[in-house]
Amino acid sequence: MAKPARNSIPSAILSNSRTFFVTSKTVSGRALLQTQRNAMLLIDVMRSYTATAEFKIHDFVIMPDHVHFLITVSGVKEYGYARDIWQRGFSEVRVDDRKSFLAHRVYIEQNPVKAGFVERAEDFPYSSIFLRRQKAAAAKAG
Repeated sequence: MAKPARNSIPSAILSNSRTFFVTSKTVSGRALLQTQRNAMLLIDVMRSYTATAEFKIHDFVIMPDHVHFLITVSGVKEYGYARDIWQRGFSEVRVDDRKSFLAHRVYIEQNPVKAGFVERAEDFPYSSIFLRRQKAAAAKAG
């Protein structure tokens, strides 16, 4: 599994709808997200923001010490906030085509497998692939 490139091209940031592969690590690499409580809290926060249609999360994985997101943000709203939001080391890369989108999706899905947490990506409970499988199973059963 190839590691995706980091940091988007600054001139591409100003277009309207943009898709990014985003990675952020916890402070000092501490395993702050390893508990079900903390991981589910972050998932709930993501759900609340996506419900407002501020952005769309295509895929995500919450690892004990970092997160990966594949998100699309709209350029319609401008907040005028001039300060830093993410800590040093935050990275993102612009996803410009379907090939890049699918490569980042695979990277996100396989992250817990690569780390040795599960044998199959869909078995890791703090990921979009796990939640999609649960939702599909519930729809099929109901």
